[in-house]
Amino acid sequence: MKLLVIGCGGVATVAIHKCCENPIFTEICIASRTKSKCDALAEKLAPKTNAVLTTAKVDADSFDSLTELMNSFKPHTVLNVALPYQDLTIMDACLACGANYVDTANYEAEDTDDPEWRKAYEKRCKEKGFTAYFDYSWQWAYREKFRKAGLTALLGTGFDPGVTSVFTAYAQKHYFDEIHYIDILDCNGGDHGYPFATNFNPEINLREVSANGSYWENGHWVETKPMEIKREYNFDGVGMKDMYLLHHEEIESLAANIPNVKRIRFFMTFGQSYLNHMNCLQNVGMLGTTPVEFEGHEIVPIKFLKALLPDPASLGPRTVGKTNIGCIFTGIKDGKQRSIYIYNVCDHQECYKETGAQAVSYTTGVPAMIGTAMVASGTWSGAGVFNVEEFDPDPYMDALNKYGLPWIVDENPVLVD
Repeated sequence: MKLLVIGCGGVATVAIHKCCENPIFTEICIASRTKSKCDALAEKLAPKTNAVLTTAKVDADSFDSLTELMNSFKPHTVLNVALPYQDLTIMDACLACGANYVDTANYEAEDTDDPEWRKAYEKRCKEKGFTAYFDYSWQWAYREKFRKAGLTALLGTGFDPGVTSVFTAYAQKHYFDEIHYIDILDCNGGDHGYPFATNFNPEINLREVSANGSYWENGHWVETKPMEIKREYNFDGVGMKDMYLLHHEEIESLAANIPNVKRIRFFMTFGQSYLNHMNCLQNVGMLGTTPVEFEGHEIVPIKFLKALLPDPASLGPRTVGKTNIGCIFTGIKDGKQRSIYIYNVCDHQECYKETGAQAVSYTTGVPAMIGTAMVASGTWSGAGVFNVEEFDPDPYMDALNKYGLPWIVDENPVLVD
């Protein structure tokens, strides 16, 4: 089966490593704006796989560039591990060229000052009640297009979103008659030694963390100020950490797809040093997305900041510690209330030894391959646009154990108040 992977950053590197281990992928084309990175990865992996590896230069912002490559390579499925800004353009190209589509994160506009986008955004804020720049409405609008084309688009097969949503479907299938409460907990206990760095793309990471938080409760969104809600939790393999409520995209899809759910929250851990740096940068305007003129040139502050910060793909050799990501569910089984916690613990240095990437890239890249394999093999099939929790979770859960992300079920968890 022919697979086109768009992107060659930290997550993409892990995903491609894992695709090379999966015999379903017989031909893999690695494409990005910087072809030399693709060439170096292909050269490294070629002796370790039976898949035929090729590389290409592509501009993922350009429909013409994408369709030229797809018409030449003729992929069965396209794995988008580029930027969320590029999701819609890649989906358009897949429709034009007859390829299935898979991604790890939902669409987010790069230019949040664009008048047409702003008009749609403000309408959504008023109707739905949350102000995050990212949501599924843009991609869900493609359902009929993919249905008519007889193609599958699978959204959000990273860890969160992705594995956390599959954990939810698995809990619904095997442990509950009804799930009423979901708390998604994302803990990174790693230490990279820098005063400040982000573990994935700084533009996406800092915009997400500095925005208002929100959660789903009793059929509507409740919005909070950034970092307003803080809890402490003792994570297996990591220890006691501060965690903060954020808006996150899987809340939106789980609220739509899990019947009878009463509340869904998402928490992520941050140290005080990270928050101090972020707040300082925000206060001086360095997280801005509106271009400013400097010495005769236009620059976007957050893009300039990205150029100054360590590349997340370079953090692997110096990051130590573990991640712990999972979901705590409370609901009803056979008329009785119960709670369970499904989670994964991942070691940064073990991930680096295997793939050259730290655990944040690993925990996203492995599920990216698994979701792609589900579509490519026909294990998950259907014409339209889908989120991962809409399919049978069992084969995905089996693949997590097989490809490096074993999971644990705790049937007596400590709950988050």
